[in-house]
Amino acid sequence: MTKILVVDDESSIVTLLQFNIEKAGFDVVTAEDGRTGYELALAEKPDLIVLDLMLPEMDGIEVCKQLRQDKVETPILMLTAKDDELDKIIGLELGADDYLTKPFSPREVVARIKAILRRSAGKPADVELEVAPKEKALHVGDLKILTESYEVYLQDELLDLTPKEFELLLYLANHRGKVFSRDQLLDAVWNYDYIGETRIVDVHVSHLRDKIEADTKKPQYIKTIRGFGYKMENVKS
Repeated sequence: MTKILVVDDESSIVTLLQFNIEKAGFDVVTAEDGRTGYELALAEKPDLIVLDLMLPEMDGIEVCKQLRQDKVETPILMLTAKDDELDKIIGLELGADDYLTKPFSPREVVARIKAILRRSAGKPADVELEVAPKEKALHVGDLKILTESYEVYLQDELLDLTPKEFELLLYLANHRGKVFSRDQLLDAVWNYDYIGETRIVDVHVSHLRDKIEADTKKPQYIKTIRGFGYKMENVKS
């Protein structure tokens, strides 16, 4: 059974989330402080972590940071009571996969969990993963994107991409030369409504450029179209 770790210092929220997540068919492990949550993440090896930002002992940002430094790639859904874009962006930059601002409905948490797990399994609902029939890999310049194993190579070196980075790269590569606004990318790659949250796209594009571009100030692959959005250049091998 898929295991979800819930880390929140409010007992009522932990109880509410545990009930609804278990009702959705998942196994649930809980913690009410960051240190215990971090230790359980290492010991229990959950499939996803629901992580509050404000925690005693060790806050959510530090838990996320430590897990990523430990090479733990478990998807993280971060919860925050602050409607502060900076907190959200910091969480995403440290490796969180998604976030929700309190108050939220338990049904929305379960929906986000299911969406993240689909993406982590390489089976997002709406992203175009198929390439031409019999084509084993998608080539863009020195990039080789393997759509069956969900791997990306740059000059034969395997890149360490998150599931969301892979989906964004694949979507752009499948539409080389086409310009997309941030809202269009949110709608195509993120499977639910992120109206006004276009900074998420910028963060993921920045992460991709760090990994695929020789010079991030003069990107070869993902170009910024000022005043509109981004496009993937049709770079020749």
